[in-house]
Amino acid sequence: MSSKRAMPRRMSALSAPLTLMLVCSSAQAQDATAYPTRPVRLVVGFAAGAIIDITARSITPGLSQRLGQPVVVDNKPGAGGLIAAEHTARAAPDGYTLMVAPTSTTAVNPAVYSKLSYDPRRDFAPVSLIGNMVLYLTVNAGLQQAGKPITTLAQLLEHAKANPDKANFGAMATGFEMITSVLSTRTATKFETIPFKSTAETMASLLNGQIMIAYQDYNSLAPQLKAGKVRPLVTTGSKRSPELPDVPTFGELGHPDLFLDSITGIIVPKATPAAIVARLEEALMATMKQPDVVERWRTLGQSPIGSTTKEYAAIIDSEAERWKALAKATNTKLD
Repeated sequence: MSSKRAMPRRMSALSAPLTLMLVCSSAQAQDATAYPTRPVRLVVGFAAGAIIDITARSITPGLSQRLGQPVVVDNKPGAGGLIAAEHTARAAPDGYTLMVAPTSTTAVNPAVYSKLSYDPRRDFAPVSLIGNMVLYLTVNAGLQQAGKPITTLAQLLEHAKANPDKANFGAMATGFEMITSVLSTRTATKFETIPFKSTAETMASLLNGQIMIAYQDYNSLAPQLKAGKVRPLVTTGSKRSPELPDVPTFGELGHPDLFLDSITGIIVPKATPAAIVARLEEALMATMKQPDVVERWRTLGQSPIGSTTKEYAAIIDSEAERWKALAKATNTKLD
């Protein structure tokens, strides 16, 4: 008799955790269906006015409309985007904290830092690739070597070797440091890293001669280029840009593996429910197809995309392996 009475007790004890799991799963499903019920934050790891900030703000109206809640840009500049990445990795995985992630965050940082405070694969879930952001290695138009204007990368490197005390560059993200570090190693040229939080600060320092090199996006570069104050020497893209077709790639100058098509997408904390990720993916893909968003990105010299979560994850993995191999081959570390 005692064994028969004990049986229901054991079954009840075993079923309690299962019941709790079912209740929690049901609650999560309901939460995902209702999502969002309050404003959503879009974290940007750079200051207002940077190209990533501008493009982020271009998509918030469309996202807000599709999600039914305000999407607000939250700038957390510093450390080349590391501060924003750390913040996002530690945020609640509830769909209310998104991050605009450049290639530096998802692929370059893990390749060049031995100790990183986050792991892209462990801490983040990719939502959608939103576009490519092409940059240009730029110098002050008045920069000269042997009395002649510097118009090529070879001349710049020659000038840097002849003036090691002035050879420096403005760095806003790890990708810039990686490119310059690899280039320095291959050409026996040393450039000092000068960190900046915004594109405007970097451009101002280039114009007043405080730095020798700045990596600039087309939107920031165009007015100064038109005024004859700066000169782009190389594009960081894998192919020439239609905006500045006369500017060569690093590949054309003998470095085929040295390119930074800044793959920019939206990520969320890893444990964010799949239903919420899917809702965000759908909203982002639709937003990136809006005519006004497409036109805005193109006037900025950028390429809008919009992709599935699966496609973005595959691109992140591919880029991570490419930068890892490049860092290993050139023995590049930024610790």
